[in-house]
Amino acid sequence: MFQESPIYDRLVAERGDIPAGVRREADRLRRELEVVMLPLRSQGYAPGAGLPPATAPAPAWERMPQLPGPGSP
Repeated sequence: MFQESPIYDRLVAERGDIPAGVRREADRLRRELEVVMLPLRSQGYAPGAGLPPATAPAPAWERMPQLPGPGSP
């Protein structure tokens, strides 16, 4: 897939194989998350399902104005 690269080989020799380390850490985290998520999946929850959408309060300029009348400031 990749051609030999003397510069890359020298960097790996000096600094270590960073991409391989990142892949190992990503795999470790994926396995850890699978263990953590297992109880939720066994209760019928799917990732992202059944949760209400996150909504932020509307900014002040979008709120409904009060109608004039009794009780208005």
